[in-house]
Amino acid sequence: MNEWKLLKNRFSEYQFVSIENRNSEPVNTQLIGSDTSAYLVDVNIQFVKTLEVPDRVSSNIVVHQALDHNDQILELADFQFSKFTEDSELANRNGDQVYLQWLINSFGKSEKFFAISKNENGLVNGFLLHSYFENSCVVELIAVSKVSSKSGIGTELFKAVEEFSCQRGIKEIKVGTQVRNMAAINFYHKVGCKQIGCHQVYHLWNNGM
Repeated sequence: MNEWKLLKNRFSEYQFVSIENRNSEPVNTQLIGSDTSAYLVDVNIQFVKTLEVPDRVSSNIVVHQALDHNDQILELADFQFSKFTEDSELANRNGDQVYLQWLINSFGKSEKFFAISKNENGLVNGFLLHSYFENSCVVELIAVSKVSSKSGIGTELFKAVEEFSCQRGIKEIKVGTQVRNMAAINFYHKVGCKQIGCHQVYHLWNNGM
């Protein structure tokens, strides 16, 4: 409880605080609900997959490091589920631009990798942005063209990243998504990921500052 009191005092120092309740612990849920005006904006589902050398994937998937700016990738950045838009306060602050800016900021960075799929006309129809931390590959963003949805491109992208990660000696892939994004949850189960966490995310706004 002393730690919670210290945290509450720190909260008042900021206009905005994002509070993560790891593993959605009921005791923490009660404290946040009774002692703050924070509200639940997201339940983040975490997955992991232990890597084994996968089968060879489609040759049209290429992994790029420090990829140059690519407008075709930006055109695919239509992410329906985001705490940045579901929180009205963030939505009013251009929250719908967060993922777009995330991609823009990833271009040209040596620590960022894009797995890219192209159609028969050479146009990008899917990408998977990922990075590496210690022995893990972290999936940051994945998108497939609406025209190409349910065509297996997402699976090919994921398998390509598996193969590329294994070549780097990486042991596992980690990825997170929102509890309401059932399509993503089903996809990660389909490609062999195991759910390992369920974390509540609360937002606290001190609008008087």
